Amino acid sequence: MSPDASLLAGQIARQIEGSGPISVAEYMRQANATYYSNGDPFGVAGDFITAPEISQMFGELVGMWLTDLWMRQNRPEACHYVELGPGRGTLAVDALRAMARFDFSPGVQFVETSDTLRTKQRQAVPQASFVDNIDALPSDAPLLIVANEFFDALPIRQVVATHSGWREQVVVRGGDGFAVVPGTYKMDDQVPAEFRNAPTGSIFESSPDAANITYALATRLAKQGGALLVIDYGYSQPSLGSTLQAV
Repeated sequence: MSPDASLLAGQIARQIEGSGPISVAEYMRQANATYYSNGDPFGVAGDFITAPEISQMFGELVGMWLTDLWMRQNRPEACHYVELGPGRGTLAVDALRAMARFDFSPGVQFVETSDTLRTKQRQAVPQASFVDNIDALPSDAPLLIVANEFFDALPIRQVVATHSGWREQVVVRGGDGFAVVPGTYKMDDQVPAEFRNAPTGSIFESSPDAANITYALATRLAKQGGALLVIDYGYSQPSLGSTLQAV
């Protein structure tokens, strides 16, 4: 276990001992913050790789899609390219290069909280401006927002079917580490009606963080104009099952 992970484990253990179990979502929120601030997880030497790192065609196609939208809106002079969780900045480099072929050079806004990744992104896209959250994005022009494998990394809420109804999964101390168990609060109203009578042990997931971010972005786009392109994993319809994974 890395020093940062060990420190986080101690902090969570003390939190649980002092205040009781925490939700899976809160556990993920703290783990994500530590993980992404601890270094560069991308590429062959990291933990995973994403499509922009494999082929420049991915980012170029995104850039062409955005350019088409820009042209259809009569080429507004002011416009912002926004990327949520831009990794190393690879997708942006390829997308912006494709846009420039058509004299489209929007301002660049990166929503990023990791200082380590900001350093990499600044090297790749020197003209980028950085914000910690979407509330800090400019409000003076349309936003062309790209979110590639952003939403699937956000914290999830898990509720599990028990003999006493649906309960939220919570993290407790277990053995030398942590364990996930059903909590005590009733969560039946958080489960779609078609799943309410699912067998014991069934798990339903949702992401309040993702819903809040999507709502906030939609509100901004309704006021300012623009578009949101989300490229990610997910169900086409609500479904049961656990997607929680760890590296």
